[in-house]
Amino acid sequence: MQEKTLRGEKAILRPKRLEDASDDYRWRVDAELARLDAAPPLRMTFADFYSLTQTELRYPVPWSRRFAIETVDHKHIGNCMYYDIDLKRGEAELGIMIDREYWNKGYGTDSVDALLCHIFTTTSLNSVYLHTLEWNQRARKSFTKSGFREVKKVRRSGSDFLLMEIRRT
Repeated sequence: MQEKTLRGEKAILRPKRLEDASDDYRWRVDAELARLDAAPPLRMTFADFYSLTQTELRYPVPWSRRFAIETVDHKHIGNCMYYDIDLKRGEAELGIMIDREYWNKGYGTDSVDALLCHIFTTTSLNSVYLHTLEWNQRARKSFTKSGFREVKKVRRSGSDFLLMEIRRT
């Protein structure tokens, strides 16, 4: 399924492309960005990552929708997605990553707002949730601005997260 381009005030969300692989790889091997995901930095070679990206783009899965985030002048600055799409329960999880050069400039909130608008106007999903590290105040503040509310604390793989949720209104 080919995704359409979504527009916020500051950010453009477009379908992922193979040309994104070098940025994606750079972000996935970055220890600080991996820490924000409570994950170890990626350890595979770029060649293997590129091959995996080719396969993912060629054979998209129905339970995940991925977008690149660009500035209005078309600089690739991050990615966002909704995944674990469960049509029976009417819910999906949201994830986002922004290059640190663009932190605290409104791109994250704008991207999440555009993605939520897309989800709630074009799908039957009624709820979107996410897990953010409990100590990540910047992310919590941004998600709250987009309408997410904190639901409960969750401990996974030795890290403390907050489950946050937004429902279709």
